[in-house]
Amino acid sequence: MIGWWRKAGTLLMAGVAILAISLPSPCQSLVSSSTQGGPVRMLNTDMAVMEMQEPRKDLPCTVTPAKAVLGFDLKFHAGYDVSIPMKELSGSENMLTILFRVIPEKKKDDPVYLTQRVRVPSIEEDAKGDAVLHGTFDVGEGKYHVDWLIRDRSERVCSFYWDSDAQLPSKDKGIAVEIPAETVQATEFEQFREESPVERRTDDGQINVKVLVNFAPQNPRSATLQPVDTSALVSILRTISRNPRISRFTLVAFNLQEQRVVYRQEEADRIDFPKLGDALRTLKLGTVDVKKLGQKRADTEFLTDLIQKEAGPEKHPDALIFAGPKAILDANVPTDALREVGDPGYPVFYLNYNLNPQYMPWRDSIGHAVKFFKGVEYTISRPRDVWFSISEVVSRIVKSKQGRQHQAAATGN
Repeated sequence: MIGWWRKAGTLLMAGVAILAISLPSPCQSLVSSSTQGGPVRMLNTDMAVMEMQEPRKDLPCTVTPAKAVLGFDLKFHAGYDVSIPMKELSGSENMLTILFRVIPEKKKDDPVYLTQRVRVPSIEEDAKGDAVLHGTFDVGEGKYHVDWLIRDRSERVCSFYWDSDAQLPSKDKGIAVEIPAETVQATEFEQFREESPVERRTDDGQINVKVLVNFAPQNPRSATLQPVDTSALVSILRTISRNPRISRFTLVAFNLQEQRVVYRQEEADRIDFPKLGDALRTLKLGTVDVKKLGQKRADTEFLTDLIQKEAGPEKHPDALIFAGPKAILDANVPTDALREVGDPGYPVFYLNYNLNPQYMPWRDSIGHAVKFFKGVEYTISRPRDVWFSISEVVSRIVKSKQGRQHQAAATGN
């Protein structure tokens, strides 16, 4: 019987991934849509299990909570791993329903309910090993209590309860976490969703930046662009786009392996992430154009042409920002080619996404070009690096623009 739980709460869809066995993609479903303070529809038996606060193992399972960790998207990601013996799922097709509520310590009257359904295929009676599921949810800073249960089609239940703490270290308190404190959200899996509007500051004038992003995997031999790499690069772009002191954006997304510009957006008031995502899906890493096979140092020539086209004083942005993983090429951009570009007349930066800087500490080809232009390079290996590096970059841009304006006023130009 479906019952209605009229305590204040919000019901969201949780993210669940299959880790240990090959199952069809989990079927997401919303038990009930409700707003803050509205009713939440639940089975009365499920609510009774949660209120008992006593672990149950009618359906044998082991739950391991995951510590809330700040991601490159500047959100705290919490969650769990749950393992179930395969023999407990044997037989004809089954359906697992996961339901849990997350209660902020300082908002106990405002719990958030999340749910997920996982379709299980037919499993042999003598199946060995465990099925492992992984679930996530996002929170802001704060302390939370989690009431969790999983139920199969036979109404067997496994339940578990734990506390989760999401806190920034004292040295990182200046980071603006994307989710407000004491707030719970379902994990957003769409990396290229539309960005929310940002109220731009005008006291610094119209800050115009050009961003060149090398969308490439950390491992240059990889034939795919891994989600973790895409997520980090998109998060760098989102942090730049959310800065209220920047009002105009030119974006050039390229890939050195394919030696092509994948997407371009000229002087817009926002970055179009959905279109960027569509363009990046056309990447075919691991394939090489036959025409380029006989060209020596074709990647260096591509990077040289790109810099010559996108840099230079006639381009008139307030700053040029490179971003991407290490670009280790057989040869760097020739110094003579960089001299042809001349003094850009604006600051140049490089946000180098490098998860293991101790294994690759040397400067790459983009870094050599940025150094030639007397630019500044930042290593992005942790989420905190995204926030603090971009904050410093924007401050330098503002000071540089103000300095140029004062100099122009003094000379009457």
